[in-house]
Amino acid sequence: MILLALLACCAAAEPGAKEPVAAAPPAAVPPAPPAVTPAVTPPSPRARTEDEQNTIDIFRAAAPATVYVTQTQVVVDYWNRRTVEVPAGTGTGFVWDDQGHVVTNYHVVDGGRSYTVTLYDRSEWPAKLVGGDPRKDVAILKIEAPKDKLTAVRLPAEDYALEVGQKTIAIGNPFGLDHTLTTGVISAMDREIVGYGNVTIRGMIQTDASINPGNSGGPLLDSAGQLIGMNSMIYSKTGSSAGIGFAVPVATVRRVVEQVIATGRVEQVGFGMHVLEESYARRIGVRGVAILEVIDGSPAQQAGLRGFTRTRAGLQLGDIITKIDATPITSYDDLYGALDGRKPGEKVKITLIRDRQEVQVEVPLTAVTDSE
Repeated sequence: MILLALLACCAAAEPGAKEPVAAAPPAAVPPAPPAVTPAVTPPSPRARTEDEQNTIDIFRAAAPATVYVTQTQVVVDYWNRRTVEVPAGTGTGFVWDDQGHVVTNYHVVDGGRSYTVTLYDRSEWPAKLVGGDPRKDVAILKIEAPKDKLTAVRLPAEDYALEVGQKTIAIGNPFGLDHTLTTGVISAMDREIVGYGNVTIRGMIQTDASINPGNSGGPLLDSAGQLIGMNSMIYSKTGSSAGIGFAVPVATVRRVVEQVIATGRVEQVGFGMHVLEESYARRIGVRGVAILEVIDGSPAQQAGLRGFTRTRAGLQLGDIITKIDATPITSYDDLYGALDGRKPGEKVKITLIRDRQEVQVEVPLTAVTDSE
């Protein structure tokens, strides 16, 4: 055995002998690709459903009429003793006509010092406030843009009737994301919602089309691309869309806009009188609208209505309006709603309490200012 070992050593040491080659490691096997869903051939444009194509067509038609509204306000920098203009709010609006009138919510522009309207082509135009009605949350701006840059929203016929279940399309700028489209249906009609002006806006449209901050003032459209309302507010505990949004109906928008463009103000009717503030009326137990003062020469004076009078014992309560025609009146909100939409010259029957007796008088309406 010793001899064999020596022979092996000698053999290994012989010159020219080759060292054994180590075996190559096995080639690495590439990992199998992850499993994915099989490719699906998308439908051709012709295969879109009729409703999908309708939504696309509405956006293409109405988006150029939708604008972005921004406002600035003056802020006093007491530290540096100077005033500066800062961005204070944004919203949506829509072009009303080729004269440059733009409609938006009153709360979008209220308190602003200057306004800017950004059109669909992203051109920016300074705007001035023409007027509006805070009680309806409607405001009208005007820009001096050439007509070829203005695309007005399409309006329906004045006798156009809406139905619950109709398709709705909202276009706006939620959270600053311009020209965002959402769809839904008319969920309910004739909702009564306390608006920005702290009076009830009647006839509001309820929709489940998603409306978020920044959508205010944008158009609510039907399946024909016609304006049916202006998005105004949402019902939400978080401030974002909860599927319950409200729009000012187009009939109200049309009435306010046409009056402001024609006269610079919204036409209001009344009797020519001042009423007692509700907070004071409640303190003395008045249920209704108490007449504080009757204006000389007004229909109220001609009809014999009475306001507060001063006696030796103090102020004596005058007439208290409790009904207009068949509509009960318990607050100024009720009175405003009963007269809303009426015209000067129309006669109404007033039921009132005078010296603890119920009295009825007929009074013609007249154009009044905000204070009457």
